[in-house]
Amino acid sequence: MKAGKLMALLVALLTIAAVPVSTVWAASSSVAPGEVLIQPLPGVPAIGKPGDVVEIQPAEGVAIQSLQIVSILHGPYDLEIVGTENGIIKAKIPEDAVPDVYFLVVKSDRGEVTIPNGVWVMKDAPTVLRIAHGSDLHVTSGSKMGFVCGDYFQKSIPEILQYCDHPYAMHSYTAADSFMTYYAMTGLQSENVINLIISTGDDVDTNGDSEGYKMLDEAILHGTAAGTPFISIKGNHDHPPTYYNKYVGPRYFYEVIGDFLIIGLDSRGEERHPELEQLQWMENVLKSHPDKVPIVLVHHPFWYSTPDGKWGGTIKGYTAFDDGDWQTLTKYVSWDWEGKNGEYDEIARTFLQLVEKYNVRLVLAGHIHRDKPVLYIDREGNEHWFYTVTTTGAPDKTSNPPSQADQSRGYTTPSWYGSQVIYVYENGTVKFPLAGDVLHEGISSLPIPQKFIVYRQNGEDGTAVKFVNELGEAVSGPFVLEIPAGAKVDPEHTNITYTVLGEREIGGTYYMLLNVTVPAGVSQITVVKEADTQGPEVKVGYLMPGKPRPGQRFKVYVTASDNVGIRDMKVQIISDGKVLAEYPAFSMKPAEVEATYYTEIPGVDASEFTIKVIATDFYGNTGETTYTVGGSTGTSSPSQTETSEGGSTCGPAALVGLALLPALLRRRK
Repeated sequence: MKAGKLMALLVALLTIAAVPVSTVWAASSSVAPGEVLIQPLPGVPAIGKPGDVVEIQPAEGVAIQSLQIVSILHGPYDLEIVGTENGIIKAKIPEDAVPDVYFLVVKSDRGEVTIPNGVWVMKDAPTVLRIAHGSDLHVTSGSKMGFVCGDYFQKSIPEILQYCDHPYAMHSYTAADSFMTYYAMTGLQSENVINLIISTGDDVDTNGDSEGYKMLDEAILHGTAAGTPFISIKGNHDHPPTYYNKYVGPRYFYEVIGDFLIIGLDSRGEERHPELEQLQWMENVLKSHPDKVPIVLVHHPFWYSTPDGKWGGTIKGYTAFDDGDWQTLTKYVSWDWEGKNGEYDEIARTFLQLVEKYNVRLVLAGHIHRDKPVLYIDREGNEHWFYTVTTTGAPDKTSNPPSQADQSRGYTTPSWYGSQVIYVYENGTVKFPLAGDVLHEGISSLPIPQKFIVYRQNGEDGTAVKFVNELGEAVSGPFVLEIPAGAKVDPEHTNITYTVLGEREIGGTYYMLLNVTVPAGVSQITVVKEADTQGPEVKVGYLMPGKPRPGQRFKVYVTASDNVGIRDMKVQIISDGKVLAEYPAFSMKPAEVEATYYTEIPGVDASEFTIKVIATDFYGNTGETTYTVGGSTGTSSPSQTETSEGGSTCGPAALVGLALLPALLRRRK
């Protein structure tokens, strides 16, 4: 059998036991949102005030039958279709609609979809646009993982254990969900709440990962259903937009928010910059909104360096309209925009000319997985901020602190899971209220989600969340949970302050909206049908390598499941009845209650030892198993034991698939 067929067989075996990710559109429909609408979609809402008319653009050939908006607390309200122009539906928001961020329920001849973040109904247009900026979420249905403790990030468990005994895993989904949850809970103070969350691309790690996009929509839902709208653009990992257009939004677009104009551009995969036609479209949008404060979103940063260095800084006193100035500026422009030997010179120069001509005050970007603040002050003295934020979901390029390997690749500025808060005023002034002066070398972004992590578990009998808050103060605000029908908060197994604000079924899923206060440290909330007395089921799947030699680093993979959720898992190394060492184990699919967990052992100085796995749920119930390594035969053989709550976690196909993986990889090599 060929290697490709073997890997396909393995994937099929693993898929048999996979738990499907919950979706955010009607459960009875298999239609993706983008198969019904081009806009709005979860990453690009329709925006207006009560009584305003918003635009709804159906997908080609789709007939819209009705439009409705609903949130956990408000509605449903029917949107009145008042007309159609060039195929775009004009729909009126009811005068009595309560300001909120609504699901948009669309009935069409192609099916029914329920779109989170579909319509943002504003009370008043903001005079200050308070933005929470994240980028490079890299959500995946696979296992894109990093590990954190305090200010430190590392790419593997043994490395992070050099900095603390109790690190936390950050799957890209966990990071994205924590980012959305935090900024929906609180901006700064009640009078200065963040009124918009923005992501500047690479929302998903692989453009063909449809399940990854569904997970992204779930994270978007957790922020927007709590009342904070979200806007995103496409990155190179989202290219070509095979699923991006179905689950997030169009290639490029614009949004008007009161006095502010947001333009989202597509820098197109490996092209790494917009095409000239797209810039011409951008100029037409700018011309038609002369009284707005323009903000541009584009994934690839425009500047590579400044006179201050590669980290960023200030460029002052030039104009892209002067040939001599432009020749000077080209040495600072990123080759993603300028190209080798200026092959894209017209595109790069046109973009900067548009920034100057229409006084674009803020350009937000991502892509490089580290902070790069640049202040461009043109010849007329106008300030144009180009702010590139570090990755919010996958800082896999540079460890923190940088290792020798990082430095050998030219990375000296450490990376972490970060974001930024940016204020844009109606006069165009740009400020960074929490970071202050960002024009310095090193990290300038904020430690969200690095120090505020949300681990959600949605089980058959309940929902549970573990919070890790290392910000040094409590965090308060609205919080959304998916729950089983009839489930209630269990105060005996909840140690955060909470008030239930409302519950509602939307699109086939039950939601609960709470106001919570998450204290500093580790805390949890449980929402269950009844008290949980059932422990996790756990079993060692395999080791890699399968027969570790004394002192050799190896990984332990464990299959586990629970009816509500697993809070913690640890792996002990035991010899002669003594625990030699203990390591945390982490879920490779943290959004699921049935998943594979793993840990990495730096080595055991023995040829025979026992691996003991202990999984603990949110009620303190445990499930245990052991695995014997070595012995007189010199082979690794599983010797599984479980507690009374334990047992096999999934079907034989999944375990067979896991066991086959090392052999298949060896044969492929």
